[in-house]
Amino acid sequence: MTTSLPCTPALPRLILASSSAYRKELLSRLQLPFEVAVPDIDETPLAGEGPADTALRLAREKAAAVAARLPGCLVIGSDQVATLDGAQIGKPGDHARALAQLQQMRGRTVVFHTALCLWDGRDGSYQLDEVRAHVSFRDLPDAELDAYLRIEQPYDCAGSAKNEGLGIAILERIESDDPTALTGLPLIALTGMLRKAGLPFFK
Repeated sequence: MTTSLPCTPALPRLILASSSAYRKELLSRLQLPFEVAVPDIDETPLAGEGPADTALRLAREKAAAVAARLPGCLVIGSDQVATLDGAQIGKPGDHARALAQLQQMRGRTVVFHTALCLWDGRDGSYQLDEVRAHVSFRDLPDAELDAYLRIEQPYDCAGSAKNEGLGIAILERIESDDPTALTGLPLIALTGMLRKAGLPFFK
């Protein structure tokens, strides 16, 4: 939902521009009051656009779209693109596609590009960053991959595995500067941005 209360320069309201339950849960860990507003943008990658560029552009566009509706607020936008051998891996949507993804990725390393934007509606400025996670998948047989998918059903996750859940059992290694980036919202980068914007964490 979106807030109807005005934002003020002294205490800007914090808005998460996302429909993702995963990002909402991550942001709630910071124990800051925030609202959720769903951005309405076209998320199709542009022709010739690299994965990091796609993630950064969409994170910025999500934040900008919500900031236009809620002036004066601090708006968080984020986007994630997963790649294997440079090719983008989307959300599978169903069991068959998820199994095909895991079969393709087993024994290999997938790069997750997670972009973050903090739009400051008080002056129209924004901060933008990208955090990468290199995720190595275990070389498991089809039967184990199929059984995992039937238990957790991660069909709304790029890469077909929930690292915050049972999916951690099919991963061999995660390498990243920010452990929360893989789930979709890099909290280390975000807290740095929020501090720079003047939002207090401890009073």
